[in-house]
Amino acid sequence: MFARLGTWCHDHRRIVVALWFATLIIGGSIVGAVGTVSKSQFELPNVESRRGTDILKADFGGKGAGQSGSIVFKADQGVTAPAVERAMKPFLAKVDAIKDITVVSPYSAAGARQIGQVGADKGKVAYATIELPLNSTQEQAAAWKKEILKDTPAVPGVQIELGGQIFQDFKAPSSESLGLAFAIVILIIAFGSVLAMGLPVGTALAGISVGTVLAGLLSHLVSQPDFASILGVMIGLGVGIDYALFIVTRFRENLHAGHDVRESTMIALDTAGRAVLFAGTTVVISLLGMVVMQMSFITGLAVGTASVVAVTMVASLTLLPALLGFAGQRVEVTRWRGLIAAGLVAVALVGAGLKVTAVSMVAIVLALLVILVSFAVKPLRNEVPRRAPRPLDQTAAYRWSRGIQHHPWRAFLTGVVVLGVLAVPLLGMRLGFPDEGNAPKDTSTRQAYDLLADGFGPGFNGPLLLATVVPKGTTPTQLAAITTALQSTKGVAFASPAVPNPAGTAALWNVFATTSPQDKATSQLVSRLRHDVLPAAERGSKLDVAVTGSVAIQDDFSSYLAGRLFVFLGAVLLLSFLLLMVVFRSVLVPLKAVIMNLLSIGAAYGVIVALFQWGWARPFLHVESAPIEPFMPMMLFAIVFGLSMDYEVFLLSRVKEDYDRTGDSHTSVANGLAATARVITAAALIMVFVFGSFLLEINRTIKLFGTGLATAVFLDATIVRMLLVPATMELLGDRNWWLPKWLDRILPNIDVEGHDAHDATVGDHLEPELERV
Repeated sequence: MFARLGTWCHDHRRIVVALWFATLIIGGSIVGAVGTVSKSQFELPNVESRRGTDILKADFGGKGAGQSGSIVFKADQGVTAPAVERAMKPFLAKVDAIKDITVVSPYSAAGARQIGQVGADKGKVAYATIELPLNSTQEQAAAWKKEILKDTPAVPGVQIELGGQIFQDFKAPSSESLGLAFAIVILIIAFGSVLAMGLPVGTALAGISVGTVLAGLLSHLVSQPDFASILGVMIGLGVGIDYALFIVTRFRENLHAGHDVRESTMIALDTAGRAVLFAGTTVVISLLGMVVMQMSFITGLAVGTASVVAVTMVASLTLLPALLGFAGQRVEVTRWRGLIAAGLVAVALVGAGLKVTAVSMVAIVLALLVILVSFAVKPLRNEVPRRAPRPLDQTAAYRWSRGIQHHPWRAFLTGVVVLGVLAVPLLGMRLGFPDEGNAPKDTSTRQAYDLLADGFGPGFNGPLLLATVVPKGTTPTQLAAITTALQSTKGVAFASPAVPNPAGTAALWNVFATTSPQDKATSQLVSRLRHDVLPAAERGSKLDVAVTGSVAIQDDFSSYLAGRLFVFLGAVLLLSFLLLMVVFRSVLVPLKAVIMNLLSIGAAYGVIVALFQWGWARPFLHVESAPIEPFMPMMLFAIVFGLSMDYEVFLLSRVKEDYDRTGDSHTSVANGLAATARVITAAALIMVFVFGSFLLEINRTIKLFGTGLATAVFLDATIVRMLLVPATMELLGDRNWWLPKWLDRILPNIDVEGHDAHDATVGDHLEPELERV
């Protein structure tokens, strides 16, 4: 199948490219017309905060159950000063008149408590509550924000800010340009060819573009969080370049083995193409496995990212063979004009990533000038000289492998200790959500957050809502008992009296903690109210008060995911064990892979806990310490699992191939590592730079995700692949490939590397071709 696919795409390359181009144009036009849907709302199963939200929807018209924000203002002369009131009252009335927005003004009877009464800012801070529809999207919020801010009054001594998570600034990412620039440089060094570099980059960009279009269309069926598109681009760029890198590498090997372009394409798809399909499918399955959590937020995140990865993988298996047909033998030729132009393009991308437009424009102009001048200046058309290839057993990777094999226990213990030390902070991981207090200090939402904390106390940024159905026969004294208990609870700064609905069938309380929403003490307060305070206050009545609000919802969300995280991880690890056992016909090889996967991902978790939860990243990443988003461990594991399977298959398939041919377990390890080391290193470096470039984004979640992925890939490609794998394989020797006969008979046969007769010849050419630099 793979051979036929490769030859068909090669022979019909114009049709294939046209189909991809048409799909992008038509799909992009449709998305441009209908738009996309994104929201970061948590829909929980049957937990207490969900029950409380249902009461608010049914009996209070959705009060507190929808999206909300606030207009926070501070007046040095006092918020009740006549000049301030004259400006703010009509402004708030205009906002309230906007369709689908409800405003509770601090100057109304209902909003009297919304004027600061604490600390040094007494009477100087106030806020108006903005209630938005339950299903408000990020795009709608951006439009509302623009409309609200356009009429902001200018009053001397008055600061006005727009608060609320839904109004946070959301900027389209630009730092992927930096990752792409580094990828260009790394690929040129690895391939020694500008055209060979351009093929993986072009394929990845095409896959990401069409995949993003597909994800946008799917967002109308499965709503996705606002950052799902960024994660899709990040992951798609990394895996897309990696997958194409493996196929282009095999294609060039085949050319040097004497095959023509058509045969080389066919063999590349029948060998590396199988590994790409295996690795890409594993990533997609791992991501979609999160759908079993049955939460719309997680489902949208999984579908959005998985769709981009899937399309990028398809691009590597269809578009890339067509492009190889167009490139042909020219993939081996690099001229000075191409090398210089590629370098200038990389500079332009760096300028775009750093938002230095002048640098980008100058670099692009210079690149075009180099191409034009080359027609008149012959030296620019000359080929770039290449370094003569070295034999496989004279490469640095081969010598490294032999060194590890001479001291396997030392290498094994060193790797385990390093990963173990990095994983130590994992023991203190706390799952939870950051709030607007983690936004950059120059944003309006962060300044609104700080004003509320200064004027009212930190708990006002995350109020708790307590709701209950009021059964017939409930007395005012029983409701008052709840209020008294709340007001006397440690950690409660303010608790309102019971507020009944017009029918008298339900009641709610507004409760503000003394600590911020993301503070551990606030979560402990929620737990104390649920398990100690409220049960005692409800005794003797039929009341059943539910604690809800953003803090309680996020706590329940975190607890729900944490309780199912180990089930998910166990399923993924079991899947990886079974797949590798089938592929490599071994019990110990997949068992080692599972254990090493746990070590590397545990170390990555430890790094993000130290940097983002403990606050070590504050000085250089400009993020405040906060809990780790509860979906992050699951997302990181799903993606890193797929990527590690990619490297695992690529490395071990070469080792197994050599072992089957020679029967020498020691030499096969050295040969396999030497034959794949530079490709794995190049692929990992691209991943690290692509993911690492997202540290420049404004969004803390994206920074954390990029750090986790970059760290996991780096550790997997260095300590695991280059240290632990050769050390453990040397220690186990022939036992690596042990498989009980009864198990061998029942396992299906899956050949990831194909059955091409030329593989033995082709495989010997990989390292010399990459060793030229």
